[in-house]
Amino acid sequence: MTTPDCFICSKEAEFDDLPPRECVVHDQHWRVAHAFNAAVPGWLLLLPRRHVAAVPDLTDAEASALGMWQVKLSRALRSLTGCAKTYVVQFAEAEGFAHVHFHIVPRMADLPPEHRGPGVFALLRRPEAEWVTGDQADRTARLLRAQLP
Repeated sequence: MTTPDCFICSKEAEFDDLPPRECVVHDQHWRVAHAFNAAVPGWLLLLPRRHVAAVPDLTDAEASALGMWQVKLSRALRSLTGCAKTYVVQFAEAEGFAHVHFHIVPRMADLPPEHRGPGVFALLRRPEAEWVTGDQADRTARLLRAQLP
């Protein structure tokens, strides 16, 4: 079930026509997308394929798959980007984005201290000229897809 006024659900409704950056990989419960306004290549979003407003509302099957996706995506990002670690974060509080989603962010070794931890979200508020382009995100998506089973 999807909700018409939810941005994430609106993308799910277009599933068959999504570009690689909007559907890096998926299974019956989860879809992975590249963040669309990030200044970090490989900033991923792990999205339930049905509308879920809070983590306790995940089904057991969704919850079981969640952990595997977080680890698989983190491993693939480390392999692709050489990141020191990945941040896995869930808030789902921004207006229009109350649908549960997990940010999986490659944290490079040279990331400035002010952008570490929660400060990484400042990299979603950078000027548009610094954003990963659609073509770059599609290329990253294809490279990640090739590494994931």
